[in-house]
Amino acid sequence: MAGNGIATRTATEERVYAIGEVARLADLKAFVLRYWETEFPMLAPTKDNAGRRVYRQQDVDMVFRIKRLLYDEGFTIAGARRRLREKGAADDSVHGSNHAGDGASQLLSRRMLLDLRDALHAFLTLLERR
Repeated sequence: MAGNGIATRTATEERVYAIGEVARLADLKAFVLRYWETEFPMLAPTKDNAGRRVYRQQDVDMVFRIKRLLYDEGFTIAGARRRLREKGAADDSVHGSNHAGDGASQLLSRRMLLDLRDALHAFLTLLERR
């Protein structure tokens, strides 16, 4: 992996991500990802020769599933872990998240909606002052 923080590809052309990239994509702190690794056995990034975490696309997708369960659906850590174990891939197909890269597109949509909400809130504040 290149030391410049840019995603690289392995010999089989699988895209891999550094922990900082995953943290930025998911809008999380790196320490949260490291903590989730201890709480969610299904989140298991490998380490490169230098000992740095290397996230594959399936790991990135799992980060977005965990984030959705914890932040959007209100599960506890234990509840989210249980849900991921029980539902697995079946849960993802119900929620429409079974395609690689959906996590990033969901995040983009969520950010756009949050930006729109903030803009509308600011607009409403301006109107109320008049």
